Amino acid sequence: MQPSKQQDALSALSGGGGDLFATQKARGFEAVMQRITAILGAIWFILGLALVYLSSH
Repeated sequence: MQPSKQQDALSALSGGGGDLFATQKARGFEAVMQRITAILGAIWFILGLALVYLSSH
């Protein structure tokens, strides 16, 4: 099956960059940075909740 003409026109206008990063998985340094960011974000959120709880008591 051939792609629709509408999709071809959209790809021509946008340069086809919409699908560039859609199927790629983070590897190496990017994966490590994503994990570190998620862990630090969770720690920050938990510490924030703990400080609110401690300041109210």
